[in-house]
Amino acid sequence: MPHRFDPVILREYDVRGTVGTNLSEADAYAVGRSFATRLRRAGGASVAVGYDGRTHSPALEAALVRGLSEGGVDVVRVGLGPSPMLYYAATTLGVDGGVQVTGSHNPRDDNGFKLVLRGDSFFGDDIADLARLAAAGDWTSGQGGVSERDVRADYIDRLLAGDPERHEGRPLRVGWDAGNGAAGEAVRALTARLPGEHHLLFCEIDGRFPHHHPDPTVEANLADLKALIARERLDLGFAFDGDGDRIGAVDAAGRVLWGDEILALLAAPLLEELPGATIVADVKSSDALFDRIAALGGKALMWRTGHSEMKSKMKEVGAPLAGELSGHIFFAHGYYGFDDALYAAVRLLRAVRRSGEPLADLRAALPPRCTTPEWRVPVDEARKLAVVAEVAARLDAAGARVDRTDGVRVSVDDGWWLLRASNTQAALTLRAEARDAAGLARLVAAIDAELAASGVRR
Repeated sequence: MPHRFDPVILREYDVRGTVGTNLSEADAYAVGRSFATRLRRAGGASVAVGYDGRTHSPALEAALVRGLSEGGVDVVRVGLGPSPMLYYAATTLGVDGGVQVTGSHNPRDDNGFKLVLRGDSFFGDDIADLARLAAAGDWTSGQGGVSERDVRADYIDRLLAGDPERHEGRPLRVGWDAGNGAAGEAVRALTARLPGEHHLLFCEIDGRFPHHHPDPTVEANLADLKALIARERLDLGFAFDGDGDRIGAVDAAGRVLWGDEILALLAAPLLEELPGATIVADVKSSDALFDRIAALGGKALMWRTGHSEMKSKMKEVGAPLAGELSGHIFFAHGYYGFDDALYAAVRLLRAVRRSGEPLADLRAALPPRCTTPEWRVPVDEARKLAVVAEVAARLDAAGARVDRTDGVRVSVDDGWWLLRASNTQAALTLRAEARDAAGLARLVAAIDAELAASGVRR
C-alpha cells in the first residue's frame, strides 16, 4: 500500500519529525520498506538496527524492523545505545546497511531515522528517494530474518583500542554528563576501564530528559557539569547529546570548548603523525581553526555543515580528521570515519595527557577570538530556505564578499558572519566572529538588519 510522508520530516541528513504530529509507526514501517528496497536493489541483503532512549523509540524501532523484514532483508537488532554504536555495528558485522532510530539533539517529542548504506552516508537525494518509493508503493517484498546481537562490549573495547597509551601520563580527574541520553550505559562501561578518577552525571537512560536537555551546543545545558567540575576540582569534563554523536567539553575553570576548539586541539597530535594532512571543518568554524591547521602544516578545508556531508567529504579527499562547531568529530585515522563523541573524548584525553598541560592551558594558548554563540532562530520550515536566498540576493547586489559553501558566509576585514538554514530544525543558524567586541556588535547589527529585511527577528 502506498504511503506518503509529511514533507517536513524529509530532512537533508535523515528522516526526523515530531511523534504524534508528523511522525508515526506507519512512517517507521514505510521507511523500513523503502530502505529495504534501496538496499536490495543495490545488491544488499542485511541491515543492523539500533535505537535511542526516547520513550517512543522502541515502538518506532519495532515498526521499522517489520518494514525492513517484509521488504526482504535480514535485520540484526543491536538494541538501545548511541548512534555511534549502531555505526560500529554496521561497519563490523558484515551487514549492508544500518538504521538508528533517534531524535538526536532535538526536543524529547521528536524522533527519526539515521541511515547508512554500504558504509556511505544516506542523505539528500537518497532521503527524497525513500519518499518516492513509498508514494509509489514501489517496494520489494520478502521475509527477512530477524536476530539480535549485543555489540556493546565489543564497541567499548574498540573505543579503548583508540588509546593504547591510556595508562601513560598523569591520571586525569574527569566529569561526564550523559544527560540521560542513549550514551549513558556506554559512558559507565567506558569510564570503568579508563585510568584516572571519573565522576558521572545522569547516565540513567531516560527519554524524558528529567535533568536537562542533552544538547551540549547550548551552554545552559552544561550548568550541571560546570558545577560538578568546580565542586570536585576536576581537570575537565565532557557532555553528550541525546544519541552520543555530539561532544561538549569544559575545562577546569568552567570554560566551554566548542567543537572547533576541540578540533584545533586534536589537530596538533594528528598532524605530528600525518604531516600535511587535510582536516575538514564546517562553515560555522572559527577562522582561528583554519589558521591553526595551516600553521601546523596541514591543509584546512571548509565544507558544508552536517554529519553526512562531512563524512562524504572526508572520504572524497582522504582526510583523516574532521569536525563541526556542533561537536561532531570524525576520525578516519585509527577509526572508521564516522562521528563518535565517546571516541572523541578518548582522543582528547589522550591529547591532554601527552601534552603534559592542563586542558585549560591548552585552550588558553589558542588565538583569542570574539564570537557569538551559534544562534538558532525559529523560522517556518517552508520559509527558511527562501530567507537565505533573499539575503544572498541582497548581498550580491551590494557586492559583499560571500562564500556560498553552505548558506552565506560573509567576510569583512576584521571578521565574518554566517546565515544558513538548519537541516535538522525549522530554524536559521547564525554566527559571527570579529577581532573585538565593537566589530562583533557591528556584524550582529548587519545580521539583524538582513533578517529584518526578510521579516524575521532574532
